[in-house]
Amino acid sequence: MVNSRSRFARNIILVENNQFRSSQLTPSVGTLGKRRKAPLPNRRALRPTRRLTKSNDIVKRAPVSGKLTRNLNQIHEMKIIDVENWNRKEHFNFFSKMASPYFGIVTEVNCTKAYDIAKENGYSFFAYYLHKSMIAVNVVEELKYRIVNDNVVSFPVINAGATIGREDGTFGFIFVHFSSDFQAFNAELQKEILSVQNSKGLRLNDDDIKKDLIRHSTIPWTSFSGLLHPTNFTQDESVPKITFGKFSMRDGQKYLPVSIEAHHGLVDGFHLAKYLTEFQNQLDK
Repeated sequence: MVNSRSRFARNIILVENNQFRSSQLTPSVGTLGKRRKAPLPNRRALRPTRRLTKSNDIVKRAPVSGKLTRNLNQIHEMKIIDVENWNRKEHFNFFSKMASPYFGIVTEVNCTKAYDIAKENGYSFFAYYLHKSMIAVNVVEELKYRIVNDNVVSFPVINAGATIGREDGTFGFIFVHFSSDFQAFNAELQKEILSVQNSKGLRLNDDDIKKDLIRHSTIPWTSFSGLLHPTNFTQDESVPKITFGKFSMRDGQKYLPVSIEAHHGLVDGFHLAKYLTEFQNQLDK
């Protein structure tokens, strides 16, 4: 038979950043270093809650079911935005009421120098420009905003999600942790690509519930000047999407088509332009 503290500790998750608290788990266990007798929680209290609230306490969340608890690494360091005092409060509330709050830009970037550098060093051009895109994404704070459990949150780092094609015409999803070091990023990317080639189906790996990523796609067979994404119209759908196409030649220069789409309650055209400007800067280095 276990004591009440052991039973309670077994049914909660303690997250280290000390910024969140489930509003329904009320029993106190004090600090981690101090033993205090805690009352036994009832079964209802151990159900996963929908809302996180700001607090100086640690997070207490029941590890039973629910998308957020299955991806604890995603909430480890995320910060909740105080919407009531946010300069985007009205923007967020206005666009979030729409059935489709998403908007996007389709443009192109000059990839001539990046292509030459990739080929000179024996790099995959796709890997090279994907990494440059991820650097640009992580420069723009607004592209780190997501909606999680009815809260606007900011992740410290955004990782790369992408689609990889197979010889049979299907594709699978990959997930690559962001690193500013290209060699480290590319090493994980190549492992993910190999895994797709040796698998079937979408290879979701919880990609449908991850939030700390940008979803990239590439259409290497054709260029484009417009693009429409499939979208899950739910209130918490907030992961931006970036798509690349086949580069085209013009006046001796290579131009890569780029589409970027985001939730307008979190991101404006100004922020997408910041991404595109930084992406071009990275390609030119």
